[in-house]
Amino acid sequence: MSKIQQFHDLHFSQELLFIGNAWDVLSALTLEKAGFQAIGTTSWGIANSLGYADGEQIDFQRHLTIIQSITEQVNIPVSADIEAGYGHDEQKIIDNVLRTADVGVAGINIEDSLKHQAGLRSIIEHCHLLTNVRKELDNHGYKSFFINARTDTYFQLERPFEETMTRAKAYIESGASGVFIPGLTDVNEIKAMACNVNAPINLLSLPGLTNVKLLKELGVKRFSIGNALSDKIIAHLTQHAAQLLKDQDTSSLYV
Repeated sequence: MSKIQQFHDLHFSQELLFIGNAWDVLSALTLEKAGFQAIGTTSWGIANSLGYADGEQIDFQRHLTIIQSITEQVNIPVSADIEAGYGHDEQKIIDNVLRTADVGVAGINIEDSLKHQAGLRSIIEHCHLLTNVRKELDNHGYKSFFINARTDTYFQLERPFEETMTRAKAYIESGASGVFIPGLTDVNEIKAMACNVNAPINLLSLPGLTNVKLLKELGVKRFSIGNALSDKIIAHLTQHAAQLLKDQDTSSLYV
């Protein structure tokens, strides 16, 4: 079975797919060794590791090289976070999706946020993009490639539920495989979304939204760590570096 098909099928098993998010080869290999069944890259973590802020600040080829290095070193499926597609026009985004598929990933996250101005893409514009992304993936032999359509309604709108439901349904009808809704934390809204959207719902780990068993009971099919693990590692590194300098002693490294 191909990794694309394997990854697709993981979203439709009895178990929730718990995604470990990696930012380099070492973190990816560590997640694989720990037993995660699939890895998602974190654009935030990758950008941070290179000294940049998140938000398509780094050259796409540089980002893609890191994604490729991860796919080449692990044996489990990898989904690539390519933010909004790193392009100012639809054709550029489609080209970038195909370039990403070509390095061996099994899926992508692609979001409806605008990167060079505030707001979200219109539903019509984003649905058109998703339809054409799916068409080109199929045309290039990437059947069942998992398009995780991320909507940033909960990060940008004051009352996001109805707009999110509308977008989620439209994105699935336009060719997306699943919907990623970071910021959605209300139990009743999660349950309603899982019941009314005919596709896997992916949520993001946040304070107060952490329990895989509970999310599975609510109908969520995929749960992502996001940048929380990379943030935790960086905080640990920062703390210990400062402690070493303060103590003028390296004994803490061997405890």
